[in-house]
Amino acid sequence: MNTSTTVIDPQPEHAISARGLHKVYRADGGDQVHALRAVDLDVPRGGIFGLLGPNGAGKSTFINILAGLVVKTGGSASVWGLDIDRDPRHARAAIGVVPQELNLDAFFTPYEMLEVQAGFYGVPPKERRTMEILERVGLEDKAKAYSRSLSGGMRRRLLVAKALVHNPPVLVLDEPTAGVDIELRRSLWDFVKELNNNGTTIVLTTHYLEEAEELCDHIAIINRGSVIAYDDTRSLVQRLDNKELRVTVAQPLDALPGALSRFTVDLPDDCTLVFRYRTSETEVREILAAVADAGLVIADLATEEPDLEDIFLELTREATDHA
Repeated sequence: MNTSTTVIDPQPEHAISARGLHKVYRADGGDQVHALRAVDLDVPRGGIFGLLGPNGAGKSTFINILAGLVVKTGGSASVWGLDIDRDPRHARAAIGVVPQELNLDAFFTPYEMLEVQAGFYGVPPKERRTMEILERVGLEDKAKAYSRSLSGGMRRRLLVAKALVHNPPVLVLDEPTAGVDIELRRSLWDFVKELNNNGTTIVLTTHYLEEAEELCDHIAIINRGSVIAYDDTRSLVQRLDNKELRVTVAQPLDALPGALSRFTVDLPDDCTLVFRYRTSETEVREILAAVADAGLVIADLATEEPDLEDIFLELTREATDHA
């Protein structure tokens, strides 16, 4: 593939777009397994997009179809405005995929790996940016070291470097921090943000909801081959308006005051009241006024809001119940 002749729109409407994307596998015995079910999805250009879902949800199938590794059963998809059927060569040139597995040849140096990878993509020797890419991922001083001598974090950066040899505008990171310690995870987060700040659209699959909430501008949740939620991260978190208010009172209570019976409230110990409410229906001041009307003195307050994990669990549970 000679990327020097590739003409790519620098400002497509979407980095990735799918309409009715469908994939069916044949299982043993002839049964059909629907890996993707009429997926409609647009990935905004220029951001960090999170693709979440349990194991077997269809995330890898979706990515592999875009990368030309799996043939779809139906529907359409494009990468950087390039249809994967009408222009497969250029569509594949527009995307780089960083796999979860650390599949590196132990006896190749980073420099050699990038040169070989560039050859696979048909990048002419004069157009290769091997040392520039290694410098970009912080491995320029390891260019001539065998990959078996690299740390786990360095190996993940080398996988990213391999995916960048053909200068794709879209980079897919498949579970980039799986199995790494917290310190390295934070380092990789900074690296992902740096790649995005340099103009690369990032698609991130992850099992760490904290990671998606920290990094992603938009999130899609996929379950059993279907997209069950898609929104910007902040709006998605706000879709569950359940909140919890913990009120510590100065005097011990034997039972819940009758004045609070109109609320959903528990008394886990004799000085703590736990109110559960929806912000769309109840305001905090209403609860506090009722506590005061009951003659109670407030010693402390604490609130708890839903996070992405709450939403993920609720949405996947709903999708399973309706299946």
